[in-house]
Amino acid sequence: MLRLRAAVCQSWRGFKTFPCAAVEVKNEPILGFNEGSPERKELVQVREGQISLKCLKSLQGKTEEIPCVVGDEHVWTKDIRYQLSPFNHSHKVAKFCYADKELINKAILASVAARREWDLKPVQDRAQVLFKAADVISGPKRAEILAKTMIGQGKTVVQAEIDAAAELIDFFRFNAKHAVELESQQPIDAPGSTNTMLYRGLEGFVAAVAPFNFTAIGGNLAGTPALMGNVVLWKPSDTAMSASYAVYKVLRDCGLPPNIIQFLPADGPVFGDTIAASEHLAGINFTGSVPTFKRLWKQVAQNLDVYRTFPRVAGECGGKNFHFIHKSADVNSVVNGTIRSAFEYGGQKCSACSRMYVPDTLWPQIKEGLLSVHKNIKVGDPVEDFGTFFSAVIDDKSFGRIKKWLDHAKSSPNLKIIAGGNCDDKKGYFVEPTIVETKDPQDSIMNEEIFGPVLSVFVYPENNYKEVLHLIDNTSPYALTGAVFAKDESVIAEAAKTLRNAAGNYYVNDKSTGSVVAQQPFGGARASGTNDKPGGPHYVLRWTSPQVVKQTHVPLKEWKYTYMD
Repeated sequence: MLRLRAAVCQSWRGFKTFPCAAVEVKNEPILGFNEGSPERKELVQVREGQISLKCLKSLQGKTEEIPCVVGDEHVWTKDIRYQLSPFNHSHKVAKFCYADKELINKAILASVAARREWDLKPVQDRAQVLFKAADVISGPKRAEILAKTMIGQGKTVVQAEIDAAAELIDFFRFNAKHAVELESQQPIDAPGSTNTMLYRGLEGFVAAVAPFNFTAIGGNLAGTPALMGNVVLWKPSDTAMSASYAVYKVLRDCGLPPNIIQFLPADGPVFGDTIAASEHLAGINFTGSVPTFKRLWKQVAQNLDVYRTFPRVAGECGGKNFHFIHKSADVNSVVNGTIRSAFEYGGQKCSACSRMYVPDTLWPQIKEGLLSVHKNIKVGDPVEDFGTFFSAVIDDKSFGRIKKWLDHAKSSPNLKIIAGGNCDDKKGYFVEPTIVETKDPQDSIMNEEIFGPVLSVFVYPENNYKEVLHLIDNTSPYALTGAVFAKDESVIAEAAKTLRNAAGNYYVNDKSTGSVVAQQPFGGARASGTNDKPGGPHYVLRWTSPQVVKQTHVPLKEWKYTYMD
């Protein structure tokens, strides 16, 4: 919970008063949703005489209508789309419309007109919007946002809780804390003068392009630049529309003025082409695919002569994340960590383990453990059955892409499916958790992102582990997350050196997923993105354009240097 220290020190910095109060926040507790718990009752039970608006049952079979929002105006265009539930694609979760070029340009101009007043607001005032929103999501809106994430994005209750509640709340609270504390970071003074650093927003607008797989990421991509005095055009994912709109409405209800964040569902190329052509583009905050990010970056480069300022381009693009197993590893840790990392949320986490390197001497034990757990993994409807470990993949495009990988695994002489391998899209986009053993560590299944519940394993001679470390570093273009399982400290040290640039988030004897805001700020380099580390204290600085002000308090009496006399 938020605790503000009462002490505030006043320090003269020319013309501005800076707070010295420290803001203390803690990570939001993750609720368990055990049978009979208050949070489970709030989410799934029908109250006597009425259905709670926050409960899952009230959303099932219903279609929410979601407009584009520019300022306070709710706009419907002719280009109507639908968000489908992944595990029951006959359920239209939301009806929404795409913003066209004209509406996007209207939103840009409205945003830019509102920018100056918002940027001049004290950071404490802007931070209070996020602090309040975090409290609302933690309390009265928690069940609603969880339910919309479960039904709309196919998450189990705990995966939704980790994402749409805990992580989103943490993003809002910690970033607000970092924003307030940033102003206390000031340059030193000299006799006769004082120096002030002003943390301004960027001059123009920021485009926030969000993915489907984390409700929290959408809130962070749009909310953090706004916190820092920017105006934002938020393009939510088509397949996360309902939960994203719920987060947007919370921000507005908690004091975010109109025109600071515009809510603009849109066709990707239309949105990208329009923002990249605007002279007012000041930044892009992106999470999604490498081809889309490259396309946006190229458009920015081609239009540099158009812009009033050089745009900030920040992106996170996924990974081909690894688990390296040494012969000294604890087998149970390997099995449990790999199952969780590879298959939670159907492998649709940017950090999910999708390639694994196992020494031949341990493979029989590890294989037995993986197959034993695999038999007990339940894939199904996360709303009707809380015993489901993961549900359907997000949509038909994802299903089709993963099916091609399964077909590749079935047809290639280098690959052998040892568990799973089947899929069915009759009712929902269901893919079995699949484990593939490969003879070729350079097969495409070991270096290309799949973004589904497919784990590939290469078994190596145990004494060749040093060569395998170099193989891991050079196999994939990505460098997001990775894990090393070993008890031998010398091997842990060797791996850390060899894999220094292979992962932005690196784990020792733990799975490659599960980063927590303020504990493991997240991001990677190479094809995985610009590694700006959302969830850490430096992320807020990415969305500022600092101005240094020197004020001299004594008259300037001479133009000559003393040596000239």
